[in-house]
Amino acid sequence: MVQEGLSQKRFAVFITEIPVQPRDIDMNGHVHHSVYLDYFLAARFDQMGRCYKMSMDEFNKLGFTMFARKYEIEYRGALAMGDVGVVKTWVIKIGKASVDVGFQIESRKDKTLAVKGAARFVMIDIRIKKPVPIPQNVKEKYSILAKEEDEK
Repeated sequence: MVQEGLSQKRFAVFITEIPVQPRDIDMNGHVHHSVYLDYFLAARFDQMGRCYKMSMDEFNKLGFTMFARKYEIEYRGALAMGDVGVVKTWVIKIGKASVDVGFQIESRKDKTLAVKGAARFVMIDIRIKKPVPIPQNVKEKYSILAKEEDEK
């Protein structure tokens, strides 16, 4: 999914920082593997409103929600207590009824890459509980392109 369907467009990368909490730590002394998905989802919710100017509440008011269809996660390092996860996300591809989102999480302390991956979300009509095409106005909101200087 990460490589599949990459377009010529380079979408903007957005960043959310999430401090590591004691509840995130496993018996090995680092962030448990399942928590990285929580960090990614928390960043997406933050960025929907802050960066794309269309929060999940606004989706719901329009009668839509997004369901996760697929995740790919590659664990590369670890975050520990006292660190801050820097969560970077970007749109890979917007399809007819789905959107693929790339992400990586690194340590703010030493820039070590902890996780990289991708997710596919499907647009669901809340009333009929079935996938529907993503409305054009929603596609436009989520099609923020990278600035030329960001690509260098």
